[in-house]
Amino acid sequence: MSKICQITGKKAMGGCNVSHSKRHTKRSFDVNLFRRKFYWVEQDVWIELNVSAAGLRTINKIGLDNALKQAAEKGYL
Repeated sequence: MSKICQITGKKAMGGCNVSHSKRHTKRSFDVNLFRRKFYWVEQDVWIELNVSAAGLRTINKIGLDNALKQAAEKGYL
């Protein structure tokens, strides 16, 4: 499974390691992902999502149902 947050759509970014001598080598900045189970009250089911730390904060702020609706509209689910 790819490292993409199913709520916010965040995914790995590319960049460079920069040494003391300013030499640049390619690297990737991975997402802070967690595999979490959530109880979806409206559907009366447990769902399992790959969620980033920002996605967890979004779910805490606006609720699971609204977060899933927004993610579905944006095409992350």
